[in-house]
Amino acid sequence: MLALTRKVGERIVIRDDIVITVVDIKGENIRLAIEAPQEIKIYRGEIYDAIVKENKQAAAPAQAGVIEVLKDIKINRP
Repeated sequence: MLALTRKVGERIVIRDDIVITVVDIKGENIRLAIEAPQEIKIYRGEIYDAIVKENKQAAAPAQAGVIEVLKDIKINRP
C-alpha cells in the first residue's frame, strides 16, 4: 500500500489514464475527483464489499433442506 499526503488541488496519477485530484478537505472528510476511462468501474469501499458478499451468497450451494422443500412443490400448469 502507498500512503501519500496531498493538499487541495494536488493530484495522484495512476498509469496514463487515471487521475485522482483532492477537491476539498473539511475536518476529517476529503472530497476526491476521479478521472478514469468509462470501462473502469469505481466503487466506494462499502458498496464493493456488499457486491462481493452478495456474489458469494448467490454462488453458494443451497442448503439440503431448502432443496427438499422445493422438490415437494407441485406446479399446476393449465
